[in-house]
Amino acid sequence: MSSSDSYPWIHPHFMPDGEGLVGVGGDLQPRTLIAAYTNGVFPWFEDSDPILWWSPDPRAIFEVDGLVRSKRLMRTYRSGKFSISFNRAFTDVMLGCADRDEGTWITSSMLEAYTELHRLGVTHSVEVWMDDALVGGLYGVAIRGFFAAESMFHYESDASKIAMVALFDRLQMRGYTLVDTQMLTDHTQRMGAIEIPRNDYLQRLAHALTQKQVTFVDPPSAPE
Repeated sequence: MSSSDSYPWIHPHFMPDGEGLVGVGGDLQPRTLIAAYTNGVFPWFEDSDPILWWSPDPRAIFEVDGLVRSKRLMRTYRSGKFSISFNRAFTDVMLGCADRDEGTWITSSMLEAYTELHRLGVTHSVEVWMDDALVGGLYGVAIRGFFAAESMFHYESDASKIAMVALFDRLQMRGYTLVDTQMLTDHTQRMGAIEIPRNDYLQRLAHALTQKQVTFVDPPSAPE
């Protein structure tokens, strides 16, 4: 893992058990965000706040084969009602995730920062379409064998769950070993998320980051 000496957080190894806030301030440049995720840290704040950096204890994850797939959901997945794409409409997916009546932590600065990470091949999206309309999706951060599922949305029933099924199919197929969902919610728990101690999470993260061969998409082919 990268050293956090020059970044605005205390490495989670040195934080008391149960303390999730590890830093304040800094920036959302690609170098900073990549260092954060590879140290078990992520930003989460509102527009009126400074940048807040978190590493929850316990940490919520999915096992790569742990997504709950009901028979009804899988019938819908296979029915052809929805179509799936990857990285086709990243910014639109982030905007969909930000479109919440209760407000959002996906600020304009977060949108800009994660869109730049997408340009660099670090963040990815799953889109769910009904005809030509984007009706659901999710986005996340992928670094070697680690994927952080950041947020999801739906405008049609089951569309975000369909995005999750498509995501986990891809993660299993491509050899990912750690799926981070940061903090447990009732919804993610119903879908199979679990909590583990932060130190266990950091050990699993370190292992996932050794998997240099794992990629979310194939690299461009060299010209012949």
